[in-house]
Amino acid sequence: MIGDVLTSSILFKAIRQKYPEAELHYLIKPHTLAVVKNNPFINQFIFDNTDTSGKPVSLNAFASRIRNEKYSHILDVYSKLGTAYICLRSNTKTISYKKWYTSFAYSQTVTPLKEPKTQAGLAIENRLQLLELFPETFKESIKPKIYLSQVELDEAKAFLTISNLDLNRPIFMIGLLGSSDTKTYPLEYLAELLETMVKKAPEAQLLLNYIPNQKESVNKFLEYCSTELRAKIFPEIYAKDLRKFIAVLSFCKALIGNEGGAVNMAKALNVSTFAIFSPWISKEAWALFSDDQNLSVHIKDFKPELFQSKKTKEIKTNVDALYKIFTPQLLSSKFKHFLETIS
Repeated sequence: MIGDVLTSSILFKAIRQKYPEAELHYLIKPHTLAVVKNNPFINQFIFDNTDTSGKPVSLNAFASRIRNEKYSHILDVYSKLGTAYICLRSNTKTISYKKWYTSFAYSQTVTPLKEPKTQAGLAIENRLQLLELFPETFKESIKPKIYLSQVELDEAKAFLTISNLDLNRPIFMIGLLGSSDTKTYPLEYLAELLETMVKKAPEAQLLLNYIPNQKESVNKFLEYCSTELRAKIFPEIYAKDLRKFIAVLSFCKALIGNEGGAVNMAKALNVSTFAIFSPWISKEAWALFSDDQNLSVHIKDFKPELFQSKKTKEIKTNVDALYKIFTPQLLSSKFKHFLETIS
């Protein structure tokens, strides 16, 4: 969800460029605020299912709150039953994606694209389709951006320095774990892949993206690392909240690991990425702005025959078997190319 919120923030820049005096509000979950905080194109954040004082309320009461705001337009990117109900009650112009069970709730719907038309990727292109609610023509591509204050950057720099990292040597963030087991590249495979850095990036310093309750997985990963690779890793260093993580990430040369919110954050900071996609996640949708600096790999790139006539549900059921086939040897040449490109 954090990646979704960050990606959807492009709509505010697009609208602001056409309507510089507009009052623009963003309805989000509280835990996602970190990726859009300080965004200069957003006037106000509204937290889901809360009243004006921030207290939790029912969906019905929240829908009444939104109706009372008297918005001129509502763009529903989330496109779920709850948000459809809010739009239905809003008494204003609304738009979302075409679904048989919610289309009646909106003034207008659009059909999501299935193939990307630009380097931006489907997640960007489908969001920009929602701007059809306005008469103007908007840009075909806008890149998400995270806005950090100088204070946040200074604090992150100080944190890294007192943690004994050398800011004159490259720092890499390792996306060790996905948001679930079905989105996590096997730890032993990731360790084997990273062994490449011992020779290809001898000056590298590696940080691990994790939270304290994932420490067991971190220790398991470290057991798979050679002595040489282990010497490059600083497992005891981690940011204590998402905003601090983002600030630390901004000092990294690249993020390497599982595709997900952290990859989107890195791209929004202009930090290079090597993203490993889960077999059941669409690379076409989420490989945003792919190039030599932002490389994405999916088992489908190497074994397309495994996905012929397969639906997402079936792929997800077999994700463990597909991950087993997705060996480091398949990724090796692309990973080496990535390291050479960003060096």
